[in-house]
Amino acid sequence: MSFMPYVSPDQMMKDRSEYAHKGIARGRSVIGMEYADGLLFVAENPSSTLHKISEIYDRIAFAGVGKYSEFEDLRIAGIRHADLRGYSYGREDVKARDLANAYSQSLSTIFTQQMKPYEVEILVGEVDGDVSGTTLYHVLFDGSVTDEHGFIAIGGHAEDLTEALKQQYEEGWDLATAVKTGVTALGAPDQRQIEASDVEAGVLDRTRAHRRKFRRLDDTEVSAILAG
Repeated sequence: MSFMPYVSPDQMMKDRSEYAHKGIARGRSVIGMEYADGLLFVAENPSSTLHKISEIYDRIAFAGVGKYSEFEDLRIAGIRHADLRGYSYGREDVKARDLANAYSQSLSTIFTQQMKPYEVEILVGEVDGDVSGTTLYHVLFDGSVTDEHGFIAIGGHAEDLTEALKQQYEEGWDLATAVKTGVTALGAPDQRQIEASDVEAGVLDRTRAHRRKFRRLDDTEVSAILAG
């Protein structure tokens, strides 16, 4: 008769954490950064269709690193959560904080109850009114959630990118400066220059007259910024 060997809860959690960390580290990093008019998300992503940065709702955006199928599931679930809340109450009641908490609960449940944890890290950002209404949340694979300010890097070279941005980041940057700095930082750990065609960037621009504040930067705009 076969039997399952005993594994302590501490060791099980440690093994799952190491597994998730290794999966996330294989992915390319994403940077979330506040700039003068809102929030910028920038990543290296050669694909033009498999996006790492997306809109969730009117003033809320999402970015993910790790296993694409898993953070894409989370993105879709987030859109459904936001749509349901907006329909049941009001569009102004859809908040990044509530969405981040929902993601936190889902990832915590998966991490503790399923054999394989999600190999993902995600960012949820929102612009609401003036600068004081800008929020950026970082949610880890185990459900840990933190409220970030200024900038945050997630994924492969997150620690190196964070240290580099600490030396350079200044509040009130215009969009061009933020994009240039973000793209340069993404290529710095490997000492290479990232081509504009391999850059995925999107912004939550609070100055837009539209109800929807998310805007994706196309290759032409990114090329012009990097060349300027």
